[in-house]
Parts: sequence; C-alpha cells; structure tokens
Amino acid sequence: MNITCYADFITAARQQPQPQRLLFVFAAAELPENASKGQRIRFEAGQGGSLAPVMCVDKLPQELGDFADLVKESAQMGKHWDIAFASGMSGTAGKAPSSQEADQPLNQMVEMIRQGNIGRFLAFTRDGELVQLR
Repeated sequence: MNITCYADFITAARQQPQPQRLLFVFAAAELPENASKGQRIRFEAGQGGSLAPVMCVDKLPQELGDFADLVKESAQMGKHWDIAFASGMSGTAGKAPSSQEADQPLNQMVEMIRQGNIGRFLAFTRDGELVQLR
C-alpha cells in the first residue's frame, strides 16, 4: 500500500497480518542559540532549524480516529509541536505489542530524531499532511 496520508497509515496498520502498535513522536522546530542572522531569517520564513522531540505516545490502531483527534489529544499535554513522526511495530502470534514493549522502541525513535535520523519515519505536519524532510 502506498501511504500518502495519515488515514492510509492507519489503514495499512489495520491490514497487517499481525496486530500493530503505532508509535508517535511529536517534535518542535527550534533554532540553536548560536544561530547566525541568516539562519534566523530562514527559520522565521519556515525553513531550517532542527526538530526537538517534545512528547511521545504509543497507540493501537483501533484507539485512533482521524488526525484532528490526534492533534486534539496532543493539545491536552500543553506542549507545542510542529511535526509528528510515526512508525509501527508488529506483534506476534496474533497479539499486539504492549505499551511496555513499546517503551524501548519509542525511546530509540526519540533518540534517532534528536540525532536527525528521521528517514525511517513518516512525518506529518499539524495539518495532517505527509511531508518528506531532508
């Protein structure tokens, strides 16, 4: 299945042969303290900067509605974010991974994003648009 939007991601997770647990890391765009004037100008124009994880969550596909629901739930945490990174982990023997089993992969995902290794994850804007970051 070609994933082009959040709904496709959820549908693909629900169609997997083994139950899935979905991992989300929400990141905010930030500018380093020692940024140059040029970097600041580009950042203010919506370009450049780095992404810092601010919160994360794991969910079963059946616990998720549309992207607006995910945004609404994340707002309850009171932290601003710009990009939501998403990934999935597969269960075994017809059983989805537990939330506890998701802790280590979720922490690894957070660390990978901190290091800028984001190529393995889907990335969604606050509007739910799938984007490719470089």
